Amino acid sequence: MATLSVIGSSSLVAYAVFQNIQKSPERRPLFYLSFSDLLLGIYWLTEALLYGTSTAHKDIVCYNLQVVGQVLYISSFFYTINYIWYLYKELRMKPSQSAQRTFSLVIDYTCRISQIAIILSSLIPLLLMVPVFCLGNVSECFRNFSQSHRCILMYSPPPAMAELLPSANTSVCSTLYFYGLIIFLASFVLSFFTIVVLLIQAQTLYKKFLKSTGFLGSEQWAVIHIMEQRVRFYPVAFFCCWSPAVILMIIKLTKLQDTRLHMALYVLQALTTSSLGLLNCGVYGWTQYKFYQLKQEARRDADTQTPLLCSQKRFYCRGLDPLESTLAFATSTSTIL
Repeated sequence: MATLSVIGSSSLVAYAVFQNIQKSPERRPLFYLSFSDLLLGIYWLTEALLYGTSTAHKDIVCYNLQVVGQVLYISSFFYTINYIWYLYKELRMKPSQSAQRTFSLVIDYTCRISQIAIILSSLIPLLLMVPVFCLGNVSECFRNFSQSHRCILMYSPPPAMAELLPSANTSVCSTLYFYGLIIFLASFVLSFFTIVVLLIQAQTLYKKFLKSTGFLGSEQWAVIHIMEQRVRFYPVAFFCCWSPAVILMIIKLTKLQDTRLHMALYVLQALTTSSLGLLNCGVYGWTQYKFYQLKQEARRDADTQTPLLCSQKRFYCRGLDPLESTLAFATSTSTIL
């Protein structure tokens, strides 16, 4: 799964680079999200390879590698929020593109906010994990990773260190362990509520577009529809990938000792979280394919139908109620005429 995730995320990174992200600001959030997924895929692949090899100071390598993983987890949360927020802003601005000057100013403002968010998405997780890295190495918390399987477990519990470390060091390592868990869960909860709010706002905005009587071109409707699809499916992929890991973290806060339930969640979490880059690539590829299909249909309709028939077809495709469709179509017809 990590290999597939690396392939999927690297393909999106290459796509964003070839599309020239400097000239296309909308590609930047996609590039950074995909790059974060790529680093996570490489991290999971490295952990899996370390599990089957015997190297010197493997416990130290595993401990520090997991600290890096915690930074990447939280960064991935923030980059996902940034990308979904950008999609929401794009969806909101599409119908107002006719006011070109105002639209350009809004785009510049959105790009600046997005750049600040990208910097903070990398800086905040790094600052949060500095205590775990520094104090953990000083207190020799890496001795908890003397067993090879602990290198691939997410947040290895501290009780196994009781016989290996002095009581003071055990207390520090336990504190750092719970600190890491709480930071992970708090970051996920913050991301969860932010994404849900953006999703609700996007759905409300999209329904307003469907009920509006203003005349928009077919290609513009295609862009709006695809933006709405991405705002909807990226959160679904995010929740599917991270839900097992969050459930596992919550259970580990109440039951430290590994049980069969823990091991089942470890396996499920390993399959879902490592597929993040693959799922994001699938969502973007599918929506991009649907976008090209809608554009081709719009061009075909423009060649074979009058603007009045094209408008009528769009109202039927939007799935409005019969009465709303009739009223909206009547208004649009009078506008066109």
